[in-house]
Amino acid sequence: MASLKHQYLGFLSNNSISNSDAFFGLTSFNFKELSKKTPQPDIVDVIINDNEVLGKRVESFFEYCIRFSQNYEIIAKNIQVFKEKITIGELDFLIKDLPNHKIIHIELVFKFYVYDPNILNEINRWIGPNRKDSLLEKIDKLKNKQLPLLFRNETRSVLDNLNLDIDKIDQQVCYLANLFIPYSLKGKKIQHVNNDCVVGYWIHFHEFISKKYASFLFCIPKKKNWIVHPEHNEVWHSFDVIYEQIQALYLQKKSPLLWVNNGENSYERIFIVWW
Repeated sequence: MASLKHQYLGFLSNNSISNSDAFFGLTSFNFKELSKKTPQPDIVDVIINDNEVLGKRVESFFEYCIRFSQNYEIIAKNIQVFKEKITIGELDFLIKDLPNHKIIHIELVFKFYVYDPNILNEINRWIGPNRKDSLLEKIDKLKNKQLPLLFRNETRSVLDNLNLDIDKIDQQVCYLANLFIPYSLKGKKIQHVNNDCVVGYWIHFHEFISKKYASFLFCIPKKKNWIVHPEHNEVWHSFDVIYEQIQALYLQKKSPLLWVNNGENSYERIFIVWW
């Protein structure tokens, strides 16, 4: 079980998927600048339930960073917007940018994508490990649903209660991503994205063979620990043991994240995809 500290430090090591201030028409929040100025304590002073999913953990870590920052102040978070008592959406964070004297609405995104070179259009190639979502789908949702929510009539009353002028609120996206490329493209630059986000590679199930991997040790982390660096793991398994686990997931059409211990303090992160 990875500690909360290791999850938090893993969060701080993340990068924005954007390789510029603007990303497909979205204004990017400077997460790297924030993370550099955030303390890295021995014990993280944040309360997270053990059964909290990864997305909620990331939200808590982001909030923790903001609260420790001298440049920002949280006004509100997870602001639900209702229409006739039905939730129509949620604003992730409203923060005050103190040096620039402005209010920012931040949507926080944390994703794991694999790059499928067989897909025709370049930007369409970043997909979820189980092919259930994609970078392009998320960008479309941000542009057409999540960010426009700020300007809905139903949101105005919420902002009025916070004494905020909707016309003076900037919008930014903190889009953090862990990217995995095919083993055949290892070391090569990928267009349109920040290549600092590339943290591992992926292979097909039939490529995970004893001949290549038998001498290594492995772990399939729980999803809430995907954010952790493998060097902090304590329990490792042999190829034969892990192969059975991966085979069972393959039959369920699930693509597990695998931590690989190559020996001599060398680690890799790979997805074993079922498709």
